[in-house]
Amino acid sequence: MADRRFKITVVAACPFPARRGTPIRVERLTEAFQAVGNDVELVTYHIGEADYPMGFPVHRIFEKLETGTIAPGPTPAKLLRYDPALVGLLRRRLRARRPQVIYAHHFEGLLVALAARGRRSIPVIYDAHTMLASELPTYQSARTKSASRRLGAVLDGAIPARADHVVTVTEDIRTALLERHGFDPGRVTVAMNGVEVDTFAPIRRNAVEPATIVYTGTLSQYQGFGDLLISFATALRSCPQLRLKVYSNGDFADLGRQAEALGIRAAIDVEPDTFAHLPDRLARGAIAVLPRSICDGIPQKLLNYMAAGMPIVAYRGSAKVLEHDRNGLIAENGDLDGFAQQILRLVNDPETAEELGANARAKVLGTMNWKAAANTCHGIFNQLVRDE
Repeated sequence: MADRRFKITVVAACPFPARRGTPIRVERLTEAFQAVGNDVELVTYHIGEADYPMGFPVHRIFEKLETGTIAPGPTPAKLLRYDPALVGLLRRRLRARRPQVIYAHHFEGLLVALAARGRRSIPVIYDAHTMLASELPTYQSARTKSASRRLGAVLDGAIPARADHVVTVTEDIRTALLERHGFDPGRVTVAMNGVEVDTFAPIRRNAVEPATIVYTGTLSQYQGFGDLLISFATALRSCPQLRLKVYSNGDFADLGRQAEALGIRAAIDVEPDTFAHLPDRLARGAIAVLPRSICDGIPQKLLNYMAAGMPIVAYRGSAKVLEHDRNGLIAENGDLDGFAQQILRLVNDPETAEELGANARAKVLGTMNWKAAANTCHGIFNQLVRDE
């Protein structure tokens, strides 16, 4: 990596910090930019799940941190209040401290960056976590899904094209931009997520609780948790000792009613999701599950599960770096019974299960880290920023 260092402003139109995919990538990648010697600041919303010191300056709309979170997806509050306020904040920061690069996460972050930059000759890099053609329908009712999918496809081609470079979290997103939307391959680069090596490397799976299935993270519709409940009900009929342990800060009320209707609520434990407790919870879980079928990006929970050495069952859409029968088990998207059978296979063969988990752990701890992602981005900075 070249010795050049850059002045970077990172834009994150999301709660920060928060323990879900986008905010985690924002935090860790920004830390990694700072760690390799860049001068970095972050502009973001006023909302975050916790208040702790960062290694870089954080500037918030409305100035003061409000502890809490925001559900993923577009909302009137974001579009009509938070995002315009973020444009104003970013404009002020660009006047106060002109950066050499604006690094914008997700679609809203890119729109904010473009609006604030105006005619300034500052390169904008778009960090693409997903595709709107697949994401937008997950926030809509059945009758509007088709229209939102078409709108998303138009936006997928039009908005990222205005960035000077696009960084994608997976090869899937890069391929979609090249093949569906005709992007220049030289303007799209993959920088996959890293894992929390210091957090997960010490884990020892010597106190696994048999027949425990673990799910962590949000309960938004796109996560497929309703499908997981149906699969769990199927598996529970064959293995009554199964327990589903859900670690989430999401609202479980509607899903709880679905579980009641399926007759499985008594076999489910729901607890708040805290990162401090996550390593111990993953160490004790027998199986981890990813019930999400549609996923252009890479679920951070997948990398956490792998780094913790957990045996994993995932749908193909969210499996990404998993290889079936080598470091996890993969069910075809929408095959609820097949998902249940893969769970039962791991429950009935714990030795094979732990072998798959060990293989998963070796794959991510050895190759996927935030420094590598930052170095990839640094190469892009070198291309885009002129010597001054």
